[in-house]
Amino acid sequence: MSVERLNHAVLYVRDVERSIAFYTDLLNFRIDHRLHADGGKVPESAFLRAEGSTNDHDLAFMQIEGPASPQGSGRRPGLAHLAWEVDTLAELQRIRGKMLQAGELTHEIDHGTTKSLYASDPDGLQFEVCWLVPADRVDEVGREAFAPLDLDAVIAQFGADLPGGTGISAPAHH
Repeated sequence: MSVERLNHAVLYVRDVERSIAFYTDLLNFRIDHRLHADGGKVPESAFLRAEGSTNDHDLAFMQIEGPASPQGSGRRPGLAHLAWEVDTLAELQRIRGKMLQAGELTHEIDHGTTKSLYASDPDGLQFEVCWLVPADRVDEVGREAFAPLDLDAVIAQFGADLPGGTGISAPAHH
């Protein structure tokens, strides 16, 4: 698999506000955007950028306890998933085929600016493999979305070999 870089980490936390305060005060992360619990699908969440980053989130928190948590009490604080970034949609498509063949693809999501495949490793740890829309093309997609991924349509829109993440997670000269 041709992974280019770690794009972001998502953590399950007991208190989103406490985690925001910790990471912003100690490590100078800044809030990029938030999602407020909708009572079923989306937990209380915050998406933070590292200082100097142009990525829409380098670190995210999802609340696991209390009324803001649709996941219920079965979750524990810790890693929700790591997101590995690939350079092209052709590579994302190749990895999708391997995940399908191995029976490991759990779901696919179009997050607007990020096109994502999800799977779990042999220990049940979830991971994401994603391609990011380049900065100069972000206006062509919605910023935040949880739609089913139609990879063929995305390839038709951007081309299989367009380098992803340019100006966001990869330098503009990429």
